Amino acid sequence: MSRDPALQPFGVGRATAHGRFWTELWISVRNPEFWALSSWLDIITRARRSRLGFVWLLAPSVVYVFGLGSFFAAMRGESIQAFAIHVALGAMIFRTLMSAIVASANVYPGNAAFILDGHVRLTDYLLQSLARAFFDMCMYLPVVVVAFAIAPDFHWLGIVLAPLAVVLVYLNALWAAVVLSLVGARFADVGQVLANLSIFVFLLTPIIWTANEAPADSIRGQLMRLNPFYHFVEIFRAPILGQPVEPHSLVYVGVMTVVGFLVAGLLYRRYTRFVPLWI
Repeated sequence: MSRDPALQPFGVGRATAHGRFWTELWISVRNPEFWALSSWLDIITRARRSRLGFVWLLAPSVVYVFGLGSFFAAMRGESIQAFAIHVALGAMIFRTLMSAIVASANVYPGNAAFILDGHVRLTDYLLQSLARAFFDMCMYLPVVVVAFAIAPDFHWLGIVLAPLAVVLVYLNALWAAVVLSLVGARFADVGQVLANLSIFVFLLTPIIWTANEAPADSIRGQLMRLNPFYHFVEIFRAPILGQPVEPHSLVYVGVMTVVGFLVAGLLYRRYTRFVPLWI
């Protein structure tokens, strides 16, 4: 009698689904023991290595929102109470998406021992990188709550719609993780390139500045609108702040989601067999 591949996390049992992205992804989602637990243990280990523990995990959000936020609010002649929510929402989405993308480029080499030992359902490692990004997003929530508390105005309807935007963010993080994990397995320097590019992309995304400072007919505005992170930040943040979402952003995200998954599925089916050789 054949056994359910979902009950065989290692070895030959999963070969029946190998290379089929959606099949392997569904099996991984149904069996979160490996990717969810390993991600959580990684967070716990990082926290236990320092005296302040989880305080250090909160530090980036505090620095971004109330450090950079206060500085740039003063430059703009605004109060931090009004500007903090703008920075907090933008930084949370940017950090979540960028964290998933950078981590995915190194996820296969970082788990080479498991893969070479027979754990070849590669979607487990992709979900592992997304789970870590989710924990990073959770570390922003306390600061976001404080920003809401001091904000002079925000729209509850936007908060109700926010989970839909987060789902879109994670769907795109998933297909991007598929593509970049394969490229990162083949070319070891991809992770370093992405980590260094993240600084430029952060400055190109309206987080510590606003989109109306970059008119569409300017070079800066054109670069901003070519930046995918801008569109994901806007579809999440704009409704909460009571601002209209540009139709261009909705089309951009929709097309990117569909095309991204088509490309990811083709690449996964074609190249996953080479991952053990590349790493």
